[in-house]
Amino acid sequence: MAKIEFSSRTNLIEQAIYKFNLQDVAEPNLYREIFPYTEIPRITFNHRLVPMFVPEDIWITDTTFRDGQQSRSPYKADQIVRIYDYLHELDNDSGLIRQTEFFIYSKSDREAVEKCLSKGYKYPEVTTWIRAKEEDFKLAKKMGIKETGILVPCSDYHIFKKLNLTRRKAVESYISVVKLALESGVIPRCHFEDITRADFYGFVVPFANELMKLSQQAKIPIKIRACDTLGLGVSYPGAALPRCVQGIIYGLRHYAEVPSKWLEWHGHNDFYKVVTNSTTAWLYGASSVNTSLLGIGERTGNCPLEAMVIEYAQLRGTLKNVKLEVITDIANYFEKELKYKIPSQTPFVGENFNKTQAGIHADGVLKYEEVYNIFDTEKLLKRPLKVSVGAHSGLAGIVFWMNNYFKLEGDKKVDKRDPRISKIKEYIDREYVKGRVTSFSDEELESLVTLLIGRGVQGEGEVPDFDSAEP
Repeated sequence: MAKIEFSSRTNLIEQAIYKFNLQDVAEPNLYREIFPYTEIPRITFNHRLVPMFVPEDIWITDTTFRDGQQSRSPYKADQIVRIYDYLHELDNDSGLIRQTEFFIYSKSDREAVEKCLSKGYKYPEVTTWIRAKEEDFKLAKKMGIKETGILVPCSDYHIFKKLNLTRRKAVESYISVVKLALESGVIPRCHFEDITRADFYGFVVPFANELMKLSQQAKIPIKIRACDTLGLGVSYPGAALPRCVQGIIYGLRHYAEVPSKWLEWHGHNDFYKVVTNSTTAWLYGASSVNTSLLGIGERTGNCPLEAMVIEYAQLRGTLKNVKLEVITDIANYFEKELKYKIPSQTPFVGENFNKTQAGIHADGVLKYEEVYNIFDTEKLLKRPLKVSVGAHSGLAGIVFWMNNYFKLEGDKKVDKRDPRISKIKEYIDREYVKGRVTSFSDEELESLVTLLIGRGVQGEGEVPDFDSAEP
């Protein structure tokens, strides 16, 4: 007969949680039926649903200086410090952006960590990242940090094929470094690498159980970061492990009894699911999601930090006191100072994110801005709504551009019935008939308007002969 007991977590009488034992298999389980390698990976379903469980407190952590540096040339120490300042300004003592992690292998990395620590900011807290090696931990301990991530690969792809270990030997190796951290009073954050290809009940849960036992004995938290290293996680109802995000989070909470506040999700965007998977982790019991600024990270990148700030606002109905406009400052810094080109279509930070090109859309915006803008982007992000004047902009697009670019208000605003606007449109149309394919730049349009109106945009100039005029 199954043992039953009252659960203080759910306030229900439940069957005692089944304890899973480590399965120290002789051959690696590579899930070839799901990951055939020579074909696209398969999403399997078992139609099992787990309950949604949103933690009382949810937050964001940052890996800009760790995973974010693995896909670009390393930041200089002063650049790291400036970006760290921006993260602090964005968080604005809200605690939403709770931590950020650093490499500590090079002298430059350690210099940056020391400078960031000297700032004395509560948020984001400075943490480090190390491999599960004693010599790595000695580096972290020397830095005097309070928490460090420890890489603990958990799929057989890594354990057998990369580390050349057995599952049991891997656990023993990982735990030896975790114990070093506990003995030094440092909080270990175990990064379960490649969890979406791991044997969940044969390795992940038994290993997590051992970590929770150690935590109880040491009376120090041991955090677990579930790493979707190849972006294979899916959030579909009824999806099966090892790819099911909600199944992973539920299993770690329920079978390994990991508290939500010690549980974190780290995703990649290989299959375009990184934001949805991160939000799903929140919804099913992970308090923390790991992100990087602008999504910069290995291969297709990590979950964009700015995306999860917006997700938080949508889920909670508040931004606390986060200074959302700092996101635009960060984007400008990356483009101007770091020479990083942000793809124009990138939500919230790309050049075209709140820019419309279709004339019919511009006409709607002229009548009521909210028709084609997702929220007040000028107020919240310091990003006024824009239009791009091109082949399909129409009179409305030209008028909107003029009023917006020259900041015309009240009776100074131009109207699409103004004959000079028709002349501008005629000129633009002829350019596209000649073969032009690109939209008009602000500089080109300003020259054209100056030529048309003469002395400014007060309607004082004479309408020139556009048949011969060249802006």
